[in-house]
Amino acid sequence: MGQAKLLGSIVILALLVVGSFSMFTVHEREKAILFRLGEIVKTDFTPGLYFKMPFVNNVRTFDARIQTLDAEPERYLTSEKKNVIVDAFVKWRIGDVERYFTSTGGDPNTANSRLSQIIKDGLRGEFGKRTIQEVVSGERMEIMNILTEQANEQAKTFGIDLVDVRIKRIDLAKEISDSVYRRMEAERLRVAKDLRARGAEAAEIIRADADRRRTVLIAEAYREAQTIRGEGDGAAAKIYADAYNQDKEFYALYRSLSAYRKTFADKGDMLVLEPDSEFFKYFK
Repeated sequence: MGQAKLLGSIVILALLVVGSFSMFTVHEREKAILFRLGEIVKTDFTPGLYFKMPFVNNVRTFDARIQTLDAEPERYLTSEKKNVIVDAFVKWRIGDVERYFTSTGGDPNTANSRLSQIIKDGLRGEFGKRTIQEVVSGERMEIMNILTEQANEQAKTFGIDLVDVRIKRIDLAKEISDSVYRRMEAERLRVAKDLRARGAEAAEIIRADADRRRTVLIAEAYREAQTIRGEGDGAAAKIYADAYNQDKEFYALYRSLSAYRKTFADKGDMLVLEPDSEFFKYFK
C-alpha cells in the first residue's frame, strides 16, 4: 500500500512537471516564436495561454515594446565639406518577429548595431546634400522625415518597424565653432563701432544745434533787453524834459542842490572854485 502511494505521488509529480512544460503564456508586451526541434513552427501568437509539446517544442519571447537606439554623436560632412557633429536617436519595435529572429538572432544589441549603420548612412547622404545653414536652421524636420521613411524600408528586412528618427542636436566641430565665434565677435565689434560713430555724430549734431539755439536765444534776449532799456531811457528822458519845462528855475535849483549834496558828502572833501562861479549861484 505504501509503495502504491509513493508510485501515485511520483506519477502526479511527473504529470505536474510535464504539464508545466506543456504550457506557456504570451503577454501583451511580448511577441513569441514556437520552435519544434529548432525549426520555427508558429509566430502569430496573440496574448494568452497556450500549450506545446514538452521537450519537442520550445518557445522564445521578445520584447514587443518600443525600443530606443541612442547612438554616439557622429561627424558628417556637409556639401561645403564642413564637419558637423550630429546626435540622433531612433525609436523602433519588432514588426515581423520571425524575420527579426532569423536576421538578428533575437539580440537587441545586434538590431541596434544594424539600425545604427542604416541611420548613419542616411544621415551621411542627407547632410552631404545640404549646407551648414540648411541643416542647422531650415531643413532639420525634412531630414528627419526622409530618414524615417528611407530607413524604415531597410529596417523591414530585419523585421523591425521604425517609429521615429530624431536629431537631438547639431554641433559644429571645435575648429569651425571657433572660426564662427571669431567672425561673430568681429561682426559685433564692427556693428558696435558703427553704432558708436553714429551716436557720436548725432551727439555732435544735437550739441551744435543746442549751441546755435542758445546763441540765437541770447542774441534775441539781448536785443529785446536793449530795446526795452532804450524805450525806458527815452521815457525817462521825456519825463525829465516835461518836468523841466514845467518850472525851469525850480528844476535848476533841484539839480544844484543834488550837486551840492554829492560834492560835500564827506567833510574832508575840498573844492577850490571862484566865489562868483556858476556853481555857487544859489548860495548868493
